[in-house]
Amino acid sequence: MLLFVGLGNPGQRYAGNRHNIGFMAVERIARRHEISPWRRKFQGVAVEGALARERVLLLLPGTYMNESGRAVQEAAHFYKLEPGQIVVFHDEVDLPPAKVRVKVGGGVAGHNGLRSITAHVGNDYKRVRIGIGKPDVKEMVPMHVLGDFAKSEWPWVEALCDVIADNAGLLVEGKDSSFQNRIHLAMAAKGFDEDEEPPGSD
Repeated sequence: MLLFVGLGNPGQRYAGNRHNIGFMAVERIARRHEISPWRRKFQGVAVEGALARERVLLLLPGTYMNESGRAVQEAAHFYKLEPGQIVVFHDEVDLPPAKVRVKVGGGVAGHNGLRSITAHVGNDYKRVRIGIGKPDVKEMVPMHVLGDFAKSEWPWVEALCDVIADNAGLLVEGKDSSFQNRIHLAMAAKGFDEDEEPPGSD
């Protein structure tokens, strides 16, 4: 079994924030693969289903970003999951918009959601880093992250969430490089993500 965690802040006020793209991606995975219904559980909302012939629990913590680790720890403890069975989808200011990279472990790079998860379950979980870009002025980063996606950004956001959902089974199978490559190629075909060579493939 795997635990897919989308990071974000609960409530309509934050729904369109760049910081909530992890929520958006995991919600799209549930919708695309007809995994339902969401139920209040593990200090958030969760739904269990199958992806690539594997049981997967999708979790959106309701604790607010800074306490995401409490919800993740509760779900992991309930299902007796190790950090290696946890996949966290989150916004990444150090990647350009619409880029996606996958890695296991590493630093938290100032991301409070990752910091909380690491504090509660350790560092060896998988991160699906979803690029949102960052402003030139460092002091503007918090405002950028907690601001809503601009109207001009929504086409790539919607396209990227669709492509992530379409290829989520590759993450279940451990084919992280293939997942990255498929996303790059699909986004390029849609007119996004055209400015670099595709990442390697498994």
